[in-house]
Amino acid sequence: MGYTATRMRLTAHEIEFIARKIVKTLVAEEVLEVDAEGPVVEGLAKVVADELAVEDRLNEEVREVLIQHSEEMQRQNITYTEMFNKLKRKMAKEKGIVL
Repeated sequence: MGYTATRMRLTAHEIEFIARKIVKTLVAEEVLEVDAEGPVVEGLAKVVADELAVEDRLNEEVREVLIQHSEEMQRQNITYTEMFNKLKRKMAKEKGIVL
């Protein structure tokens, strides 16, 4: 497989399983017609892994910002989770990332 699933909530195996189920379902329902399912499954799995990686990178950026502002958060009595979610939504919107 040409993709990796590092630091994601889903493993590469799980992503491939989901992609295979999607392709098989679409072929069975005659929504999708393919000569060979393998390359389509691999392509779909790569797209899913890439999209999950985008969110993982955003999460890491948010963590880095929060580390820099941890003292301020303590002074304002804001929980890490609350600020993480708020900042993640803001940064995603600024970057044009759909969550």
